[in-house]
Amino acid sequence: MGDSSSVIQHKLHSANDLKSVVRTMKAMAAVNITQYENAVHALDDYYHTVQLGLLGYFHHIDMPAQTPSTKITPLSKERGKTGIIIIGSDQGLVGQFNDVLLAFMSEKIATIANDKLIWAVGERIYTCLEDSHYTLQKPLVLPNTIGTVRSLVTELLQEIHRHQQTNKLEEVYLFFNHSALNAQYEPTCQRILPLDNQWQQLINAQAWPTKCIPELLTAPKKSFSALIGEYLFASLFRAATQSLASENASRLTSMQRAEKNIDELQTLLLRQFHRYRQGAIDEELSDLVSGFEALGSAD
Repeated sequence: MGDSSSVIQHKLHSANDLKSVVRTMKAMAAVNITQYENAVHALDDYYHTVQLGLLGYFHHIDMPAQTPSTKITPLSKERGKTGIIIIGSDQGLVGQFNDVLLAFMSEKIATIANDKLIWAVGERIYTCLEDSHYTLQKPLVLPNTIGTVRSLVTELLQEIHRHQQTNKLEEVYLFFNHSALNAQYEPTCQRILPLDNQWQQLINAQAWPTKCIPELLTAPKKSFSALIGEYLFASLFRAATQSLASENASRLTSMQRAEKNIDELQTLLLRQFHRYRQGAIDEELSDLVSGFEALGSAD
């Protein structure tokens, strides 16, 4: 009886220690979610501003004074290569974060006939892709703070530019998880290159927010180059931040489930402990009564 009681007490102490760790990780995930979600909201506003700038540019070049050099040209008929950027997670306790994203990516790119170049952001997702038949580029370090996202984005832009010069990179797709309802996440895909007529039509489909006609105050070519740079930078930065926000949301959900499971385990162990303790008390009382009755019979 005593051995069983001590075992249960040891399990209760272990559950309490584990619960402390879970609460700490839960608090850290909650803090991270706040900063990443704030960054996502700010980037959404900035991304929309850049899109409006591009919309203003296209309104301008549609005027009679436009120059042919500023127009978007259609894709070349020569088949090039397709770049794939996939942003995963390197930390644990996020469920099937990487697995869901990989399955989504594999399904989407199966219909792309071009040769594929894949940039995996994160060692874990790079390891998962090593056994595939895709051409992997060097693994990129996954940012773990807002401050390190800029370095990743800069490196990705450099890689894209280098392969555009050497490998005739035709298009680039971005795969990442973004936050959904009820602290969930879902995979998504964004086509960031080429900047062709299809892309221009998506920009032009937006409505200008005021009745004032936008005008360019600088040279069209210079304005367009600056806006494109900001568009690509904002697209990549926004995707990385959304991935980090959804990762921490997933971790928070996992910690909440773990905390609930620990609470249920503690309740079960306490019931077992009280049952063993009550059994021991009943056994001792039974021995006392039996002894008292034996003494009474002897008298």
